[in-house]
Amino acid sequence: MNLILFGPPAAGKGTQAKRLTAERGYVQLSTGDMLRAARKSGSDLGVKVAAIMDSGSLVSDEIVIALIEEALASNASAAGFIFDGFPRTVAQAEALDAMLAKHGKQIDCVVKLEVDSQKLMDRIAKRFAEEGRADDNPEAYKVRLDAYIAQTAPLVPYYEKQNKMHRVDGMSDVESVARAIASAIDAR
Repeated sequence: MNLILFGPPAAGKGTQAKRLTAERGYVQLSTGDMLRAARKSGSDLGVKVAAIMDSGSLVSDEIVIALIEEALASNASAAGFIFDGFPRTVAQAEALDAMLAKHGKQIDCVVKLEVDSQKLMDRIAKRFAEEGRADDNPEAYKVRLDAYIAQTAPLVPYYEKQNKMHRVDGMSDVESVARAIASAIDAR
């Protein structure tokens, strides 16, 4: 089972991915984590990633796909994969589909956590006030939320055309969201 979890920052994707990893044996592929690990590894690809990141440039889709392909190969016995943070554009989705097809795999299920943007903003503001997390700064969060919406909106029809899109009320409690995600996965 290969699953994509969509949802804006603070929607609960990380919480749900951790549950799926523990309960179903899936491997979470977070592109941010993979880029940081590649950078640390000192491999040829890692050196290339470090140079790009150090220059302040964005790592190309081609490199991200190569990292994902590497992760798939090194976790070949996994029950499935959860894609977190990728794809963000239709071009990335097409590249991911092509790479997976090359290995006889595909994206099986896409879960979109639907959330109320204003309630998320309120949640972020509260968390920022209580915990002072820099990434929870409400102004910075608004920019991240707007970018998420602009980048991922075209992916919804892309996956709907493939009959892979499942919408889940991300504003429900953690257990209800987990049950809805499990139902979407089990329906595949």
